[in-house]
Amino acid sequence: MDYQTIVGLEVHVQLATQSKLFCGCPTTFGAAPNTQVCPVCLGLPGSLPVINARAVELARVVGVALDCETPSAEHDNYTKWDRKQYFYPDLPKGYQTSQFDLPITETGGLDIALEDGQPKRVRITRAHLEEDAGKSLHDESGAGGDSVIDLNRAGTPLLEIVSEPDLRSGAEAKAYLEELKLLLTYLAVSDCNMQEGSLRVDANVNLHVPDPAGGGKPAATPIVEIKNLNSFRAVERAIEYEAQRQWRDWQETGRRLGQAPKQTRGWDDSAEVTRPQREKEESSDYRYFPCPDLEPVVTTAAEVERLRSGMPELPAALRLRLQADHGLSAYDAGVIVNQGRDLADYFLAVAQQSGDAKQSANWVTQHVLRVMNAEGKTLDGVGLPAGRLAAMIQKLTAGDLPSPRAREVFETMIAEDTDCDAAMKSLGIEAVDESELVALCEQLLDKNPKIVADVKGGNEKAVGALIGQAKKHNPNADPGRVRAICLELIAQRDA
Repeated sequence: MDYQTIVGLEVHVQLATQSKLFCGCPTTFGAAPNTQVCPVCLGLPGSLPVINARAVELARVVGVALDCETPSAEHDNYTKWDRKQYFYPDLPKGYQTSQFDLPITETGGLDIALEDGQPKRVRITRAHLEEDAGKSLHDESGAGGDSVIDLNRAGTPLLEIVSEPDLRSGAEAKAYLEELKLLLTYLAVSDCNMQEGSLRVDANVNLHVPDPAGGGKPAATPIVEIKNLNSFRAVERAIEYEAQRQWRDWQETGRRLGQAPKQTRGWDDSAEVTRPQREKEESSDYRYFPCPDLEPVVTTAAEVERLRSGMPELPAALRLRLQADHGLSAYDAGVIVNQGRDLADYFLAVAQQSGDAKQSANWVTQHVLRVMNAEGKTLDGVGLPAGRLAAMIQKLTAGDLPSPRAREVFETMIAEDTDCDAAMKSLGIEAVDESELVALCEQLLDKNPKIVADVKGGNEKAVGALIGQAKKHNPNADPGRVRAICLELIAQRDA
């Protein structure tokens, strides 16, 4: 590449509170339009806000998990509220209550894994609290219909997490977002549902390009903020497209950072292009000033320590524990942890009850997840308690369940909502006594002297023909044991 892509992300996360940031209105998604509003979130004259303590607590939790200062001791351990002035139809007060120069948490980082497996730390500039705006719904049919406003979302608590421009590609941005979402869901601070607007992303993109006149220092192109990103895949594709578009623009115009205003562009997912929307405001355009109706919030060192000591096990630490304590590969540990806390807890329960972590990982990652993905089910929807799967694994490792029929048993347990014993009985599967299996193998060897001769001649694969014969005599015969016993008996005959 003749350029380097520079990306910083702004992630807006709706916090999982029962009421809005400054009033008691509920935050339930999907309610009838304009039914979850009051004088405060509508900005009616004379109404006064009251801070939602739970929202403040959740913001602090995220700050601690991201190794941020919560808030910075440099700012006397307090955060304040500011009014951000701008005029949109879905912002009923004409300003947004946000945080400008004293955010609730700042200066942290998040570790991610790149595509080649290498670790990378993405610095976090700040995470600040603010209230959400409402939602404008436009007639896009071209028939000249009305635009309507739903203010149910106005006042919902948002945490805006701003990264440093440390990301270098769409793939890195996607990896960062996946790890951040995973962290937030493990913390239970948000459901991070992009379809419902609980997590929204804006990407700031520009390029560093070779500059012959720069004395070895690259030139930077004007920054573009990309909006309308409704999936992590869309974020990745939008960044890659925008980087190529800016490269073409640089070659045509040579415009540098500061020579053109910061622009907002929207991502057109169907056409896979970004389209210009407006010039981006600077902080001075918003005319920030401290909110006169809200007191600053002080965070003590004791409160931060309380949050740190009560922090649940986070994804990165859990991946390492699964490798160190349970002998899983980095890949299997990642698959389990990345599916969320519920699946991780399920695996741990299966592993503990079965006593075989590696078999448990195989069945959870290969079979339980297969059912979930193929049938669009949640873990609860699969209907296979951890104890039942653990009991099946125990029978499998003990040899009481022939390995070729284990998948049949697994699927029957789910389909009939039953345990391993009942599923085996339903399928007519019985454990085969070892002495019975040895006797069967002796009979097969006596009837097949050519196979015995072939094996003695060095062709061990020839014994495979005996496995099918053994299954005809006894469908419950384990192929692996038949093969092993036959080879052992042939070796003894050779002696």
